[in-house]
Amino acid sequence: MQIIAGKYRGRKITSVPSGDIRPCSSRVKKSLFDTLSARIAFEGLVVLDLFAGFGNMGFEALSRGAGSVCFVDRHPESIRCISDTAGRLGVSGQIRIVRSDVPAFVDRTEERFGLVFCDPPYAWSDYDTLIGSIAGSSMLEEDGLLLVEHQADRDFRQSPYYLMHKDYGMTTVTFFQHRDACQ
Repeated sequence: MQIIAGKYRGRKITSVPSGDIRPCSSRVKKSLFDTLSARIAFEGLVVLDLFAGFGNMGFEALSRGAGSVCFVDRHPESIRCISDTAGRLGVSGQIRIVRSDVPAFVDRTEERFGLVFCDPPYAWSDYDTLIGSIAGSSMLEEDGLLLVEHQADRDFRQSPYYLMHKDYGMTTVTFFQHRDACQ
């Protein structure tokens, strides 16, 4: 796994074999960042990477100019890998790593983010609550985006926060925006 574009292009992201962590594929990541690059400016952007795994999406955003990234995951191996990658890239001052259950973090944070990546386990039981807790709150900046990776058999087009989706075989990434920005 490596960073595909920007300042750190070609640099490796530390990972370990794990049955608990499913990183976003390079094909999906490239397509998403191509789409994002046409919609937003990364320069100085404050990013949140939920269920961060090895930090694949957050480090890609940093490489493209994001100002800071908060990584949230509960797995110790994720935390170690993210910390290692940040040290090797020299970006430790631009990141924050939070070892936490994602719903607990979302409930207690008072921070605001312009871009939120969310890649819960495919068996996650309550996507709607999680999406509403992020896109329906002040946590997501008014014109910010929430991207949720999920199995293709889930359909979120009825969500009041739905913006668009992109299909990648058995995987879909749905884009959400704060309600005020959608109207």
